[in-house]
Amino acid sequence: MRADYAEIFQSTENVDKYTDVVYAPGSYATHVNTRQRRFVRDLVARTFHDRRPVQHDFACGTGRAIRLLHGLVRAAHGYDPSAEMLAKATEAGTRATLHQIAASGDLPVPATVDGPALVTMFRLLLNVPEEVRDRAIAFAAAALPTADAGLLVVENHGNRQSLRHLAARRKAGEAWFSELSHDQVLALFERHGFELVEARAFAVCPAGAYRRSWTRYVARAIDGLAVRMPFLWRWGTDVLYVARRR
Repeated sequence: MRADYAEIFQSTENVDKYTDVVYAPGSYATHVNTRQRRFVRDLVARTFHDRRPVQHDFACGTGRAIRLLHGLVRAAHGYDPSAEMLAKATEAGTRATLHQIAASGDLPVPATVDGPALVTMFRLLLNVPEEVRDRAIAFAAAALPTADAGLLVVENHGNRQSLRHLAARRKAGEAWFSELSHDQVLALFERHGFELVEARAFAVCPAGAYRRSWTRYVARAIDGLAVRMPFLWRWGTDVLYVARRR
């Protein structure tokens, strides 16, 4: 994991790379995003059928997770330490109140809302130190003080129990890329009073399978099937966890 992860996105060049390369049309991340969009929209529709929630997207970046839920939430708030990321979120048409927060220090205070809330955290936990993970889930606990306050949705885009891990084993002893296990995520939830409701894999194949046209076709078919088979979440490369307060 990187201690300087927050600083990476203080650069306009890195923000542009994130949007133009990582999420380029046809990329691995874009296919994962498409599957996640269908799932989270269905999750919100079936969970908050009495009253739409207010979304709090922590480490919102360019506002991707907020845009996933346009039209299904009463309001949205995005929180991020990078002014460059927030500017890109605005440029992309993200319909939310955006808050620039400190990368460390005192816990940011969630915007006050009336009614249910949905806290989302995408592409954050994997690459940050443990204290940053704790700070993020503590924010969620502040926004969701009780079991009936709403839901927390967290992404792990580098699950240790996946095919992606085989690449790490080939370079044993080298800090090649970050990994995060289910046990680490669930222990994080436990420390802050959350319990797992459900989890889902949005890719079983690693990103490398999407780099060639013929393997991309096979990987898309496999990963599309994996989304519809909930038991595969433990072996997913990209996993979403849905939790609520105990």
